[in-house]
Amino acid sequence: MQFTLIDKFILFPLIFLAGFVDSIAGGGGLISLPAYLFIGVPSHYALGTNKLSSTIGTIFSTLRYAKGRAIIYSVGLPSVVGSLIGSYIGAKLALLLSPDRLKIILTILIPLAALFVFFGRKNEQSVEKQINFKSVRTYIMSFLIGLSIGTYDGFFGPGTGTFLIILYVSILSIDHVSASGTAKIVNLASNIGALVTFIFGGKVIYSLGLPAALFGIVGNWLGSGLALKKGSKVIKPIMLAVLVILFVRIIADMI
Repeated sequence: MQFTLIDKFILFPLIFLAGFVDSIAGGGGLISLPAYLFIGVPSHYALGTNKLSSTIGTIFSTLRYAKGRAIIYSVGLPSVVGSLIGSYIGAKLALLLSPDRLKIILTILIPLAALFVFFGRKNEQSVEKQINFKSVRTYIMSFLIGLSIGTYDGFFGPGTGTFLIILYVSILSIDHVSASGTAKIVNLASNIGALVTFIFGGKVIYSLGLPAALFGIVGNWLGSGLALKKGSKVIKPIMLAVLVILFVRIIADMI
């Protein structure tokens, strides 16, 4: 497959934007996957090539969050285990149930999630200090969060990182920066798993995905740095924007 210089001029800035958004609030796939499809990449190759560029970009945002000590491993690692199990369950459910039913549910849940993000607690740090992140309850809840979001990811997928952040903040009282950083572990694990599948299936266009990954790296690096510096002041508005994009996409698919 051959792609023109114009195709790349369209794609690469969008991959940068997707990495920037994803590193802060999740949901970068809502930008990057349509970008690949827009320039004419066949759907299965778009999925595989998108996983290549997004996985490489996520590695760098994860490293930056780790350097900024904004990853809670006692939350992230149990969530990874849960998400791996959940993604398998979700994939099985996708074969049995109609995604249209989930879309109807999401048209109700997404506005509620947006309200939570907008009106969520203001004083994060005072709450966070009261939490024991190495308690049995935290391990169990982290696993269940990973299980539920992993199931959603395997069944439908868009906005997975955003929903992870929302649950971390609402259920485990994690501040937005640490929630975003911790969600990156789960995103990275699921991305690697999916990427390996696409690689063995021969559905990755390396000549397009690797250059795009460079733009994704820059976007992820700058976005995670901004999130670490500005905290919820930048994370919450971008989360709201991601939820709006997801809501519009679902409504458009249903029409």
